[in-house]
Amino acid sequence: MQNIRNIAIIAHVDHGKTTLVDRMLHQAKLFRDNQETGELILDNNDLERERGITILSKNVSVRYKGYKINIIDTPGHSDFGGEVERVLNMADGVLLVVDAFEGPMPQTRFVLQKAIELGLKPIVVVNKVDKPNCDPELTQEAVFDLMFNLGANNDQLEFPTAYGSAKNGWMGEDWNTPTEDISYLMDLIIEHIPAPKTDEGNTQMMISSLDYSSYLGRIAVGRLHRGTLQAGQSITLAKRDGSMIKTKIKELYVFEGLGKERIKTPVEAGEICAVLMDLDKNVAFEIGDTICDAEKPEALPPIKVDEPTMSMLFTINNSPFFGKEGKYVTSRHLRDRLFAELEKNLAMRIEETGSPDALLVYGRGIMHLSVLIETMRREGYELQVGQPKVIIREIDGQKCEPIEQLTVLVPEEFSSKVIDVVTRRKGEVGTIDTKGDRVQLDFTIPSRGIIGLRNTLLTATNGEAIIAHRFLEFQPWKGDMDDHKYGALIAKETGEATAYSISKLQDRGPFFIEPGDHVYAGEVIGESLRPGNDIVINVVTAKNLTNMRSKSADDKSTCAPAIKMSLEEAMEYIREDEYLEITPHNLRIRKIILDEIERKRARIAAGFKDE
Repeated sequence: MQNIRNIAIIAHVDHGKTTLVDRMLHQAKLFRDNQETGELILDNNDLERERGITILSKNVSVRYKGYKINIIDTPGHSDFGGEVERVLNMADGVLLVVDAFEGPMPQTRFVLQKAIELGLKPIVVVNKVDKPNCDPELTQEAVFDLMFNLGANNDQLEFPTAYGSAKNGWMGEDWNTPTEDISYLMDLIIEHIPAPKTDEGNTQMMISSLDYSSYLGRIAVGRLHRGTLQAGQSITLAKRDGSMIKTKIKELYVFEGLGKERIKTPVEAGEICAVLMDLDKNVAFEIGDTICDAEKPEALPPIKVDEPTMSMLFTINNSPFFGKEGKYVTSRHLRDRLFAELEKNLAMRIEETGSPDALLVYGRGIMHLSVLIETMRREGYELQVGQPKVIIREIDGQKCEPIEQLTVLVPEEFSSKVIDVVTRRKGEVGTIDTKGDRVQLDFTIPSRGIIGLRNTLLTATNGEAIIAHRFLEFQPWKGDMDDHKYGALIAKETGEATAYSISKLQDRGPFFIEPGDHVYAGEVIGESLRPGNDIVINVVTAKNLTNMRSKSADDKSTCAPAIKMSLEEAMEYIREDEYLEITPHNLRIRKIILDEIERKRARIAAGFKDE
């Protein structure tokens, strides 16, 4: 059996994990010296590069000193927690990357806990030691304390540590002495990460991840626990529901460098491989299914996939500006794209609605859904989404809602403000720990309280709050929340907004539009300062010109800068009677019913229902 090391890289968002993997690929001479690779090879879609986050776990492998090192890059954001747990099942050790200045963060704790529970051997990488005012040794001690608190065993607590800077391409034993390259870290992996444990017996491979090819369809990715696999071999697919399907392997791949390599020779236990099965179109395999021996199938205990906690209505764009920017605008385009996403996006679910133009999409949180929406708009889709809603379940006859574990790290002087904001949203204070000049506050809070919370907390703490949350469990409904949302400023007419109109109406509230923007009747163009009261205003009126006044004088009207929201902020901002219109170049909030008189009728009808 060839010398294999399976290692997963875990870290908090933006601690340099993906940059480090790039360095490992370079160290293994995977590229020619003159080859232009760019940075962040693994984060290969634009969205991942821009946000500095890893969304999907990826497998790469390098060969170093006669060893094959399979590197599994894992997401660091809690909305992608389901990815993390699955890929850790394929590893024998973890590389924990920690920022030398920030130290272990709430998100690190979440992923590390999973690794320790699985008994994986850790190697700690204290990265970014060149940051000013950092203390790498204190960071290393903080990691030890964290592992101890998480219940690590003695072997796990005796972890080796590498200090260095992935960006500058070095790792060594002493953070004060930069080395030539990262070979010190590569040697630690070979020395300390155990070879894959394999059991005696017939074939068993847990499907831990999915790959998708538009030519081949779904491909199962996992680690072979027992036995061997070979192209053409007859196998049994053991489904999570207990059913068994006899089939055979069409093609078999192993990971080499950045890609997959098709192989004819048998794959031995301990290797991570990708399997294309000869299945009927009506049969789909899922995460947690087991590929077993054809004659004596023995299934592995299935792994749990994170349950969705939030839903949003996705519908076609039917605004007056429909079709002006997008390539894909019909309901068929929307449906095909969303169902294609299901092939590889495991924490997502889709449900039909009464309308052929609308689908309910379930996801792990605002970020999980916003990544999908942002990807779609970049591909040229136009669509509208409704207000995000948390999933309500009935458990033992009781109405229950998803509860999240929320961790907020803030300077001490802001802690009372944070507690006030979170408890207003039905959050309950857990532990309060002082960490240097900062306080770490732990809460349990309903998922609906998380919607819009990030912006509120950042405003209350002058941008200092570091916020992380993850799904905990379903608990009984916590009651209604105070919703102090202000009303909306709604455009009365369709046309081009003028500086003259906007400057005259600024006392009504802040605007989301600027002079020269095209608006339509029913579009939400600002926030009314009156709580709960919508105001319809005309912003397309121009000043009547006389021989005393010129057009240039009108242009001098002073307007406050417009509020520009990100996609996630807009998704969290919209109300129940609004849609967010998403096109390749614009985000617009609008009332679902554009006509003012129709809106009033609907509100009166709803009011009668309430009584």
